[in-house]
Amino acid sequence: MRITRTTYLEIITLLFLVLFVYAAVAKLIDHERFVAQIGQARLLTPIAGIVSWFIPGLELLIVVFLLIPRMRLTGLYFSFGLMMMFTLYIAITLTLQEHVPCSCGGVLEKMGWKEHLVFNIGFVALAFAGIWLTLKTLDTKKS
Repeated sequence: MRITRTTYLEIITLLFLVLFVYAAVAKLIDHERFVAQIGQARLLTPIAGIVSWFIPGLELLIVVFLLIPRMRLTGLYFSFGLMMMFTLYIAITLTLQEHVPCSCGGVLEKMGWKEHLVFNIGFVALAFAGIWLTLKTLDTKKS
């Protein structure tokens, strides 16, 4: 059995759908805790209230983009950008602060910051691969 580009793209999309739905719902279910946790990060304290609604809202918007086939590439670009921002945030947090609770929610909260950094780098790579596969597939269809 040969796995096609489309199959890889579907798997990547499914992984992002699960990740973003899970993360957004976990943040919204325990919103007060999420606000308190991001408020402990020096970088985010002044804007914790706004960020606490913006992040899960953006995650759910990305889910919508990923679910609509003609918007999937946009969703993958947003996924890449958001995962890059989260990865940068973790890297900064690791260098500037000794202890900040993870504000990811659910199972992801159980990871340490270094494990989370590796996890995020993996998802950045997946988003990049998804973008590449989509563009490659679009090029093939144009030819």
